[in-house]
Amino acid sequence: MLAPTFAVVFAFVVFPVLWNLWLSLKPVSLADLRGSSLFEFSLTLSNFVKVFADPEFPQVLTVTLIYTLGGSLFSILLGLAAALLLHEQFPGRGLLRGLLISPYIAPVVAVTFTWSFILDPQLGVLNWLAVNSGLLTQPVPFLSQRWLELEFLGKAWRLPLALTSVIFFEGWRYFPFAFLFILARLQSIPEDLYQAASVDGAGPFRRFVHITLPQLWAVLATLFLFRFIWTINKFDDIFLLTGGQAGTKVMTIKVYDYAFGEFDIGAGSALAMVLFGILSVFLFIYFRGIVREGRME
Repeated sequence: MLAPTFAVVFAFVVFPVLWNLWLSLKPVSLADLRGSSLFEFSLTLSNFVKVFADPEFPQVLTVTLIYTLGGSLFSILLGLAAALLLHEQFPGRGLLRGLLISPYIAPVVAVTFTWSFILDPQLGVLNWLAVNSGLLTQPVPFLSQRWLELEFLGKAWRLPLALTSVIFFEGWRYFPFAFLFILARLQSIPEDLYQAASVDGAGPFRRFVHITLPQLWAVLATLFLFRFIWTINKFDDIFLLTGGQAGTKVMTIKVYDYAFGEFDIGAGSALAMVLFGILSVFLFIYFRGIVREGRME
């Protein structure tokens, strides 16, 4: 009775992973995918040597981790703020809930085009408003400028402008997912806890810290797990916004460059396996640390 389920899992989960591992251990180009040499048992680590010896690898790995952590945390923070805002009763709450979900259900091509148009240095409405209001002296190419020089507290700071822009897009695009989960958990917290805390003299901030956050801990940890996995595997958002230029090249873009830019399927598969290894380490830390701590509490 388990045979159909096993067959589906093997075909759509296990086999693609094993096939990708097999390709990563062979010198395979795009033209070799239909060749008989693909099935010869001649394995090599040259693809992994090429990946780790690539001068771009440390930078791509750093950008990937910054983009993943920043996008995941920002989407959860926005979702938490939206859930707290819409938790209380007020006129029009249902309509506002529907509007807040729209970034998540809109087609990615449409929303990336909209953001590209808004942030455009020549035609973008954001630059036009900022220049006319005196906030900026000249338009800023948010998606094509790598660094932005800033003066703060008497020191010069360099902000990774394009990377920050795509992180903001990531947080805005996927915060409705966190919003729905957090709002559902908020509505299940007993009001008696808040009433007892108010009787004891706890203000809104202390009620949030000592009641709301502990009740939301499991949901927030699960959301971070999901968002980390999905964000580190994202390709279309950055590809459509910047194409991986201006310091926004992540590992998925690099896999694409190897496979379809250099026609080196073996190197692309090897980098994909490196990405799989990073996710495996993250999952190990998550389940050994966060989940175990939650169970002990």
